[in-house]
Amino acid sequence: MHRRDALRAVTALALGTAAGCDSTTGTTASPTPPAAGTPAAASPAPASAAPAVLPAEVTHGPRDRDTVALTFHGQGDPAIVTRLLDEIARGGAKVTVLAVGTWLAAQPALGRRILDDGHELGNHTQHHADIKRMSAAQARQEIDSCAQILRQVSGTIGPWFRPSQTQHATATIKAAAAHVGYRTCLSYDVDSLDYTDPGAAAVVATTLKTVRPGSIVSLHFGHPGTVSAMAPLLAGLRKKGLTPVTVTELLR
Repeated sequence: MHRRDALRAVTALALGTAAGCDSTTGTTASPTPPAAGTPAAASPAPASAAPAVLPAEVTHGPRDRDTVALTFHGQGDPAIVTRLLDEIARGGAKVTVLAVGTWLAAQPALGRRILDDGHELGNHTQHHADIKRMSAAQARQEIDSCAQILRQVSGTIGPWFRPSQTQHATATIKAAAAHVGYRTCLSYDVDSLDYTDPGAAAVVATTLKTVRPGSIVSLHFGHPGTVSAMAPLLAGLRKKGLTPVTVTELLR
């Protein structure tokens, strides 16, 4: 099995386990009971040990393990994104990318590279507009349009959805996401503020000041300062004894 095919299978499993729903309908499958008189087979342990049920929004993972998740809002100049992925690869980290649908449609090769590098690829709406201001129908369309592009690129709608231009999902956003197939919206507890372009040193200092075990860190593609910050940020996390992993691994 090629590496990308294996990663797609893991992503599909993470969606079914972590999000608690079918990637198409958003419903939970019911097991078929054994025939009368037939001993029930022992249920195999899932490949992902993520909780069977997660809340409608997650802001951080367990605080008793020395792992963190670096999550990237995914859009930006392909050259800058490529440099960032190179830095992440050199640092040996695994991350979660929430792609904007229009960007992913224009850069499918970068989407495939994200998966080939062992990272996760999720949903950050189609146009990155202010989803809080949308009607329920508009929000569903924004999420679903991106989900369909993710399916074309990766074979699944991805395990995670993060709303655009808001840290926290409203009830309307949560309902729209669940309708598409994402039972859990992905928030964060550490904001690197890299999108303000404060410089690499500030990005590193802001992140390391507040990060702790279980943190989910918000970062962005498309900013040169984020590229320059990556090596010292990864070194700083290691110094704190923290390992960057995907969100799915964080929540196992």
